[in-house]
Amino acid sequence: MIRPLRHALLWGGLIAGLSAALYHALALYGIHRENERIRQLLSGKEAELNEVITGHPELRLARALFLKQKHRYDEALSTLSLIMDKGDRRFQAQIRYNLGNLYLEQAVRQVEAANVNEALPLTGLAKQAYRQALALDSRNWDAKYNLEVAMRLLPEMDSVTLPEEAPSRQQAQLWTTVPGFPRGLP
Repeated sequence: MIRPLRHALLWGGLIAGLSAALYHALALYGIHRENERIRQLLSGKEAELNEVITGHPELRLARALFLKQKHRYDEALSTLSLIMDKGDRRFQAQIRYNLGNLYLEQAVRQVEAANVNEALPLTGLAKQAYRQALALDSRNWDAKYNLEVAMRLLPEMDSVTLPEEAPSRQQAQLWTTVPGFPRGLP
């Protein structure tokens, strides 16, 4: 009686072990396929949209970077907004950093074309995204550097009104909130 029970338990354990191994092998194959899709997107080749939509947030981030490289900013923005709250804090910081890069690149293009009115809100959105990235991951030096670039592109201006007895030829004075030029990273 004990021998048939032991025999059944051994076969059951073997089947369970093989099932677990097969499950993990399929999971590893799926991860390998997603990594290949990410490499494909980052190298500048289009990937199947259906595969990206059903993929992990990392794959969608790679697609957003691909779209940014192709100057398809609206599609990249919508892709990033879909994964904004996915993943851990570090991944969310990376998404916000890339969102800031997206806005900053558009703002630089507008400034180069002398469209300051169009560049101003884009720069503000870039600064906000970089600040959010730094709030999530304060060690992100790239976000710190790009925030500084955005601050220098179009500095935030504080309006300072003068007292009424001041000369009427100048009612307001503008002061930038960016102090001096840094000498580089520490």
